[in-house]
Amino acid sequence: MASASTIGKLSREEYRRQKDLDAARKAGTAPAALDEEGRPINPHIPQYISQAPWYLDTGAPSLSHQRRRPEEQPESKLDNWYDRGVKAGPAAKKYRQGACENCGSMTHKRQDCLERPRKKGAKFTNRNIKADDIVQDVAPGYDAKRDRWNGYDPAEHKKVYDEYVAVETARQKLREEAIDNQTTTDLAAVRKVAKAGKGEKDPDFGSSDEEDEDEDKYADAADAVGQKLDTKTRITVRNLRIREDTAKYLINLDPDSAYYDPKTRSMRDAPLKDVPAEEARFAGDNFHRFSGEAPEVQSLQLFAWQAAARGNDIHLNANPTMGQRLHHEFKEKKEELKGLNKVSILDKYGGEEYLQSAPKELLQGQTENYVEYSRTGHVIKGKERAKTKSKYPEDVLINNHTAVWGSWYDRSTGLWGYACCHSVINISYCTGQAGIQAAIASSAQSLLSAPPASKQPPETLQNGSTDKVEQNYSKKRIGEGEVQLDQDRLKQALDDARKRKGAGEDEDRSGKRRRGGLSGSTHEVTEEELEAFRMTRRITEDPMANYVDGVD
Repeated sequence: MASASTIGKLSREEYRRQKDLDAARKAGTAPAALDEEGRPINPHIPQYISQAPWYLDTGAPSLSHQRRRPEEQPESKLDNWYDRGVKAGPAAKKYRQGACENCGSMTHKRQDCLERPRKKGAKFTNRNIKADDIVQDVAPGYDAKRDRWNGYDPAEHKKVYDEYVAVETARQKLREEAIDNQTTTDLAAVRKVAKAGKGEKDPDFGSSDEEDEDEDKYADAADAVGQKLDTKTRITVRNLRIREDTAKYLINLDPDSAYYDPKTRSMRDAPLKDVPAEEARFAGDNFHRFSGEAPEVQSLQLFAWQAAARGNDIHLNANPTMGQRLHHEFKEKKEELKGLNKVSILDKYGGEEYLQSAPKELLQGQTENYVEYSRTGHVIKGKERAKTKSKYPEDVLINNHTAVWGSWYDRSTGLWGYACCHSVINISYCTGQAGIQAAIASSAQSLLSAPPASKQPPETLQNGSTDKVEQNYSKKRIGEGEVQLDQDRLKQALDDARKRKGAGEDEDRSGKRRRGGLSGSTHEVTEEELEAFRMTRRITEDPMANYVDGVD
């Protein structure tokens, strides 16, 4: 058989001849090829068997690559291992030169000695010299090197098995003794009631006969329905949901609602969006992921990722204790730096008084105090809202007054004063009730000294004081009700207003406003004069005030 290298280098003519020769060998008309040992090669062997790989190709027909080489034959079996603990004959009597200084063995040195280090070695005491170890030259094969149980003595497992059997036997014995000594258990009470119902008597209440042992045996081995029960560890694991519970996918049958995974029986989103999570029967599996300590674990994992991205050797799964400790130190340092920055800013700019916590009503902008108002704005139920104070001092009482300035008004004179003493002088000393009596007497004396008034009704007076009071303090004066205007007075007031505007009395040459006109008059302003002012004043808000029609 030609090798792969030979076939690859053949020309077309040589390749055709080689094919003809192979066909003749298969037909038996030509002799078979011989290998390097002179043995014939079967011409019917497939090419993938007879052809040698490139790293074993010898350039001649051969089947040596299919035979086991001498160096690969198993000279040593898998169980051929070192003899542990075997000594080479009896120990020596005296220390020998070149032996271990600690135990006296010739097969190792002091730094390789496995004996207990002695205070004085065998070199100096010549006592308790250990025998020499047997040094074996074991050359394991490929499989022997990789056999994890190579050199293990199976007899060692019997010792472990016997130890466990002894422990289990002792535990069973203690259990039987505890059952025999216990007389008030529920199991004993059940047995007693059961045997009493059957008409049997149990003289030995705490002992266990063959029937009780059989009942306990079958009861321990019984499995609960719908549960996986390990009778040895007594741990129950529920593998099915309760049949009375509604399945998650039946809460909302809308196909556009939350997705349900039938393989894991999970529905991460809430099936009903309009129902609050606290009131819903099922709020989704993600609802539990953000409860308890889940947010803390997420923050810890985020810290570990960010720290690892910055080049720190932190991994939450590999070393969770270190990651949690570093996270705790990071939060402490962050709070310290925040406090230092806050203190430094306050020291530089001040404003610590503005950091005081405001009332809850001001922070949230709302309150739970119920207040009900009428249509006129009066409080019907609840407390009235406190009035907003100005920047000026309010309710400050001075000079023994019990009321503030402006709390009383004298209609006869049109002056303001104190309600406690009827004094019209500001920052005066309070005289109390005596001041009120004096003010009344003074007003009475002024009325007696006044000339007698006309007998005409107040409405017919033209320039009397009653007309002033009616105009200044009636509802008509403050803009309520219908006001009756005198056309003659209104015409006269309009003429006077036009004369003032034409003469330029509103503004002098220096640009300062004079105190003439209505503001500078000494008499009370009538409704006619006020109406004339409204009719003649310039309305700046009117968009057509400055409009001038163009001339075509």
